[in-house]
Amino acid sequence: MQNKGEVKDFLISRRARVTPEQVELPGGPGRRVPGLRRAEVAMLAGVSVEYYAKLERGDLVGASDAVLTAIADALLLDDAEREHLFDLAREANASPVRKRRSAPQRVARPGMQWALDGFTAGPAFVRNGRMDVLAENQLFRGLYWDMYERPERPVNLARFTFSQQEQSRAFYPNWDGAADINVAILRTEAGRNPHDAALQSLIGELSTVSEEFRTRWGAHNVRHHAHGNKFFRHPVVGDLHMLYEAMEPMAEAGLNFLVYSAEPGSPTAESLRLLSSWIATKEHEQKPSPSVTRSAAGQS
Repeated sequence: MQNKGEVKDFLISRRARVTPEQVELPGGPGRRVPGLRRAEVAMLAGVSVEYYAKLERGDLVGASDAVLTAIADALLLDDAEREHLFDLAREANASPVRKRRSAPQRVARPGMQWALDGFTAGPAFVRNGRMDVLAENQLFRGLYWDMYERPERPVNLARFTFSQQEQSRAFYPNWDGAADINVAILRTEAGRNPHDAALQSLIGELSTVSEEFRTRWGAHNVRHHAHGNKFFRHPVVGDLHMLYEAMEPMAEAGLNFLVYSAEPGSPTAESLRLLSSWIATKEHEQKPSPSVTRSAAGQS
């Protein structure tokens, strides 16, 4: 199976993370493995040691939903990890015809862009599982101005984090946390769409340029990025503390529509007003003047 290594590493990493005390088993000194033993996982899941060993060798072919659920319960998997395990099993059991297919390239519909443009309270954007930004409002461009100054399109949040570390470390006060989130989202997408050539190319690129990325990728952590806090240090308006909410459009599985907002009356809310004015001026200055546009048209 093409994903045997992924399955093996994921299950071993999850088993190593669970202590006997967490599942009400005796611990104590003298244990030669971190976390649980295979036999303990098998007992908790209600399967034979031989069968669990087969699964942990990476062979999920034929594993039923009931068995996968029992393994997830035994390993104390969270929702994102459970979904990832089922994604790995779905891939292991997929036909060769399906395995040759790649994830389609997705773009944001015009209605999404209009909705983004209409949201002026904070930065908002649409991204895919590869961390490509497919559409955004003006405040988001102002927030990530350093990223938009570069020529690559679509802009990519993971590439910014790991390939532009001088800027990203200054931008994210908690760079390690931001890096962990980026890699966990990419790992989740790799389980969902393992044959996405663009995703595999991005993973290869970031593995080449960043030891920090390679280390995190090897941890096999996954994540659902639904809501929480965001902290930024913007080069123009300073520190920003916002909350984010992420939604998945019903007709576009795999895309995420994210909005950032600040507490009304807070220093961040005032900073966002300054950022809105700054980016509007900045983008106006970059627009070619009508006379330049007419001149260029006349020469064509």
